[in-house]
Amino acid sequence: MNRRINIFEGITRNIIILGLVSLFTDLSSQMVFPLIPLFLTSVLGVGAYAVGIVEGAAETTASLLKVLSGYWSDKIRKRKPFVLFGYSLSSITKPLFALANVWSFVLFIRVIERIGKGLRTAPRDAIVAESCDEGVRGKAYGFHRAMDGIGSVLGAVFAFLLLPFLGYRKIFLFAFIPGIIAVFVILFIREKNIPVKKEIKEKSIKISFKELPVNLKLFILVSTIFAFGHFGYAFLLLRAKGIGLADTKAILLYVLFYVVYTIFVIPAGMLSDKIGRKPVLIIGYMVFAITSLGLIFTSNIYSILLFFAIYGLSYAMFDGAQRAFVVDLAPEHLKGTALGTFHTAIGLVALPGGFVAGLLWDKINPEATFLFGFTLALIAIVLFMFVKVAEKR
Repeated sequence: MNRRINIFEGITRNIIILGLVSLFTDLSSQMVFPLIPLFLTSVLGVGAYAVGIVEGAAETTASLLKVLSGYWSDKIRKRKPFVLFGYSLSSITKPLFALANVWSFVLFIRVIERIGKGLRTAPRDAIVAESCDEGVRGKAYGFHRAMDGIGSVLGAVFAFLLLPFLGYRKIFLFAFIPGIIAVFVILFIREKNIPVKKEIKEKSIKISFKELPVNLKLFILVSTIFAFGHFGYAFLLLRAKGIGLADTKAILLYVLFYVVYTIFVIPAGMLSDKIGRKPVLIIGYMVFAITSLGLIFTSNIYSILLFFAIYGLSYAMFDGAQRAFVVDLAPEHLKGTALGTFHTAIGLVALPGGFVAGLLWDKINPEATFLFGFTLALIAIVLFMFVKVAEKR
């Protein structure tokens, strides 16, 4: 007799709460962040250089803090304070964008908001790992990322619908409401009381990093190379505009990407629980490589629609599974440090990777950007073959 698959089996109270937190936070964030480049150029009248500086500085700031917050949460065996403070900081700063009259103030607020993300990400992912059985870890991360995706879809749709009526500044103020709801929901997390071991408490971050297994370090290198070439949805949007789509239709393609991602991220996590993380991640990297190759030859609305959907599928396959794989390979007492190192590594290459992708786009042609992504995805796949799987079942 076939056993019915229950996608919520093993999804505990903490994971549901963190999913709701991410849903409301991303609803708030996606009402703001897709509009920031337009706000900078259309309202404040600055050039694309300011957009690049704002976004690059924001992501670099967040990346540098992720390994520190992960290590410190391991050291004191407390995750919730980092999660609460990080989400609170992000929520209270978003309305401040409405007060901006110069781009440097936008830069300042964006960096402060990303400090909140840097503080919360690794400890939050560690809570997910510690709140479920090992056999459903992929599903748990998939569920959390799906809730994040639902919030992103809703936020982008709200931004699309409300912008003509409210304008930029009022939307920035309105975004505070779902953000503060997310902070309130965090209070219901029940963190496990894990005693602090003396030998862990006395270890420095340098020693903790040295204790990470070679296999884990190799995987972090693989995922970092992949992230360096992972040009992201921004260049898909530019491709859409390049073939003649208006800005409003381009935003709807962004929504399509997140809808596909949200639908497939839980099944992808469950598949990684069943057949292993490595094959799922390799398939995800391959699908991204196919997307990059296909975008070289894209010339009409139908093909761009197809590749936005395929990109959403590839993102669903590697986003949650990468986190689960890091936890699989990490020592029990260094989950936060491992996750922080992973997030910091892939975050630090986002700025140079985006710069290279943009430089290739401007100085050569868009096809060069997609060829760059295709090549690095293939290199990452080849190196992945040397990562030995030692997952506990």
